[in-house]
Amino acid sequence: MFSLVRGQRCLRRCSSTLAAVAEKKDIPGRVIFSGIQPTGILHLGNYLGAISNWVKLQNEALPNDDVIFTIVGWHALTLPQNPKELSASRRDMLATLLAFGIDPSKSVVFYQEDNQCHVELSWILSCLTPIGKLNRMTTWKSRLAAKRNANDESEVDESMLNAGLFTYPILQAADILAYRATHVPVGEDQTQHLELSRDLADTFNRTFDPRKRFFPLPSQLITPTKRVLSLKDPSSKMSKSSPDVSSRIMLTDTASQIDRKIRGAVTDSIQGVTYDPENRPGTSNLLSILAACEGVEPQVAAQRYEGKGHGDLKKDVSAALEEMLKGPRGEFERLRNDQEYLARVAREGAEKAKERSQRTMSAVRKMIGLF
Repeated sequence: MFSLVRGQRCLRRCSSTLAAVAEKKDIPGRVIFSGIQPTGILHLGNYLGAISNWVKLQNEALPNDDVIFTIVGWHALTLPQNPKELSASRRDMLATLLAFGIDPSKSVVFYQEDNQCHVELSWILSCLTPIGKLNRMTTWKSRLAAKRNANDESEVDESMLNAGLFTYPILQAADILAYRATHVPVGEDQTQHLELSRDLADTFNRTFDPRKRFFPLPSQLITPTKRVLSLKDPSSKMSKSSPDVSSRIMLTDTASQIDRKIRGAVTDSIQGVTYDPENRPGTSNLLSILAACEGVEPQVAAQRYEGKGHGDLKKDVSAALEEMLKGPRGEFERLRNDQEYLARVAREGAEKAKERSQRTMSAVRKMIGLF
């Protein structure tokens, strides 16, 4: 498990170093790109594992960096969707990102489906991608398994596989390469897809631009992540797909909902409170949540509970979560009711995204002969 505080210190040191280097005018800035599925309202694990780090990258970006985030509606279509629910979920996702710190004046934020450059580049890359590479992709199996609630990916019936689910790693590569991204903040579960993006960038360069190497090979940006576990089953991650709503803290939960869920969280019968993820996963999960809220190490958070019990810990976790979420929660409710503002943010973000990606596609068309 990554240490949140140690990772943040590392990011600060890296940012300081990059700031010094960026003083040289001949050093280009980074292009940081990432996307998120329009799953509506996020839970605590999503926030601590991804969104909080996006906000940090945005706020610590250098003046010549480009920071781009997208809500990937086309990717959502690889599994069955209710159209009305998907429409609402994409707006809720945009409102969530804005409420929790993504700033349209600092980052480009937009709906993927509002920029046709993604699908155009995806088709071009599809014509360069061997079927064998896609056969080795494992994510489509895990997504089908999750959809079927199967515990073993070998149980997945490949007849359920649609072409979109099979080829969406190419679209993901196009998402990244359309902006000639240099850094992609994603979790380790996306490493294989990022490697495909690098492979396709290299294939395109060697085929069409062997001297100048048009596409950078994007690097995986490992940001500090906090693995938040289910409150009811600390052997698994907190998940929105769990049938037990008490297993997760939603970012819009009220103070009473948070308190009820934390009081019902699974711990253990061992006396006292100590941080021991292997032997005391439930207790350690609560300590990790508290530590993330307060910006300290879990071991440090545990020190205050000498002579105390789980009741004291749960009370403090509930209070810390409410303190962290109450401001953004109110902002989210305000934003989700201001659809005109959300539409304007999305429209302006898409215009900025298209401006960047159209430069890429103009050069790509010339290189492949479509001009």
